[in-house]
Amino acid sequence: MMECTDRHFRYLLRLISRRTLLYTEMVTTGALLNGGHHRFLQYHPMEHPIAIQFGGSNPVELAQSAKIAADYGYDEINLNVGCPSGKVQKGRIGACLMAEPGRVAECIAAVRSAVSVPVSVKTRIGIDEYDSYEFLICFIKEVASAGCEKFVIHARKAVLSGLSPKANRSVPPLRYDTVFRVKRDCPDLDIILNGGVDSLDRVAEFLDRVDGVMLGREAYRNPYLFSAVDRLFYGDTRREPSRLEVLREFLPYLQEQLDRGTHLTSISRHLVGLFHARPRSKEWRRMLSELTQRKPGEAYAAIQALATSDYV
Repeated sequence: MMECTDRHFRYLLRLISRRTLLYTEMVTTGALLNGGHHRFLQYHPMEHPIAIQFGGSNPVELAQSAKIAADYGYDEINLNVGCPSGKVQKGRIGACLMAEPGRVAECIAAVRSAVSVPVSVKTRIGIDEYDSYEFLICFIKEVASAGCEKFVIHARKAVLSGLSPKANRSVPPLRYDTVFRVKRDCPDLDIILNGGVDSLDRVAEFLDRVDGVMLGREAYRNPYLFSAVDRLFYGDTRREPSRLEVLREFLPYLQEQLDRGTHLTSISRHLVGLFHARPRSKEWRRMLSELTQRKPGEAYAAIQALATSDYV
């Protein structure tokens, strides 16, 4: 979810669901430790609960990064060992680390010693030729022995050579039964299922067999899907906001960011999916695209006018 789940999108999603656990984009330890903390760690207080996702393989650097993030107030530290991109592999992070369970365990132990907030691992069900259930369960048990009690499992294996990161999100077949089996064999661990989930009906179905469900691409494509999450899964009795109500609530944040010099496109691109599958969704996307050519004040006024109309 690089370049998708940044702080602007997370703020929008928090207006739609108050209870969903939000995850950041993956932040590499090298970028954090060498590029300035605030640039990568800033978020709005309303985003809680929020987890930060790290990419790294050096236990010392991960511990340092986790301590900084915990001091910033993040509610969970997540280590990504599921990203299949070539760039990530060159840095010896992401999915290639599944082949080194001992290294991952060392990283988790170091992070656990540095912070008191929960620590989790996001992983695949396998990589390349290492795709048997025996490999996966041994990996999980070794990492769990280092203190990790929560695993977010993308129910596809990663193909690290010959397949693009985009294709790795769809080509390897989903194997939900593998994730269900992990939960049966490790009942004391929190097992979160990820991969290909595109409806709340499916979430409800899966919650009978795992502890949680993570939505990635569908959350970005159709963020308003989360409007019913608080009621369906958290027992929240508050009325679900309409799309226009979400847009109206977003306006003060938009104005604040524009006043700080944030470029309009950095924010408006996250609004594209708000009216996903609605009758005038194409018109909405076109309008947002055209607004990027106008001055920020004019663009804001146009969005404000829509938010107070009967657009949909």
